[in-house]
Amino acid sequence: MTLRIDITGLPSDRLRFAASPLAELTAMLHVLAAPGHHPQLAGWAAEVRAGLPSELSERLREAEFLWRSSQADFLLPARPRQSLAEELDDVDRIDDETYVTAALVTTCGSNRAHSAAPSPLADAAARERALDLAQARGARQEAFAERLLTDPAAVRARVRHTLEQCAEAFFDAAWADVAALLAADLRLKNDLLKHQGIGPALASVSAAVALAPDGDCITVDKLQDKATAARGAGVTFIPSVYGRPHLVVVHAPGWQPVVQYPVAEPNPPEPVSLETVGLRLEALAHPVRLRLLRTLARGPHTTGELAHAWELTAPEVSRHLAVLRRAGLLTSRRRGRYIHYALDLPALTALGTDLLSAVLR
Repeated sequence: MTLRIDITGLPSDRLRFAASPLAELTAMLHVLAAPGHHPQLAGWAAEVRAGLPSELSERLREAEFLWRSSQADFLLPARPRQSLAEELDDVDRIDDETYVTAALVTTCGSNRAHSAAPSPLADAAARERALDLAQARGARQEAFAERLLTDPAAVRARVRHTLEQCAEAFFDAAWADVAALLAADLRLKNDLLKHQGIGPALASVSAAVALAPDGDCITVDKLQDKATAARGAGVTFIPSVYGRPHLVVVHAPGWQPVVQYPVAEPNPPEPVSLETVGLRLEALAHPVRLRLLRTLARGPHTTGELAHAWELTAPEVSRHLAVLRRAGLLTSRRRGRYIHYALDLPALTALGTDLLSAVLR
């Protein structure tokens, strides 16, 4: 599965790498709402939550589906500014229908697909659908959605004020702490783009982001089959410290593509592709292959030994071993005329982590 961004004919200077205060605040709010995704930030999240004024805590809970399961597209600016206030001014310029439609996307990959879909502000059926989705997220979110649909201007002003309160409560200090990391990452990315081109710059973003061989498409290895086009507007890449491990992409029709990517950790592990994770899960789904792995976990064995141990034919064992090898779960070593197969314990041990990383990506 991949998310594809068509960049046919797009000049390299239309790929923009820039830091965004609003996008980083959104990442922080996501950490506070879903700390289980970010165990490395558990201490920070607990400290911030403990210090929040009760009114601000309540405001964040009522609006959290703007950033909990899926970030509203207007929170990831295509044209980042120097300050949070400037970016919030840009959000204020978005018309009500665009704002409300984006705000009511309640979960990742759900209802972004159709640019021609009726607005919930104007269409009764779309309104009921939006309220049903909000209701499934809880009574507080349903009430927020009802207020947003009834009085968009008032709710938009309230959301802006909430974000401004976050700046004073915790964001300004956290932003100052990460500014140097973000600036260093941007220098690297922009230098690669200028001197080596789009491919190396994308490769430095993440192993999950790549330039297609024909150079006309950016592919993002995510659990989605989606496509969008940069056209003349370009693509914006926003580094994030608090966003790790997520790779967030704005891809809805009518919105300029934006990719928020995690700033790399020192010596980061290479992410395992969705294809490899799928192959491994498929390989482990067969009971015969699980039996073979049970034996191989205890030490290297030949095809003949495995066939004898499990009363199988050698060709049958070979077929199952081939599946396990393609999935990267086996190692092999030739000793004379025999090939000894062994379980790749690190690969199997990491499967749960790899699966979680692929899903959260």
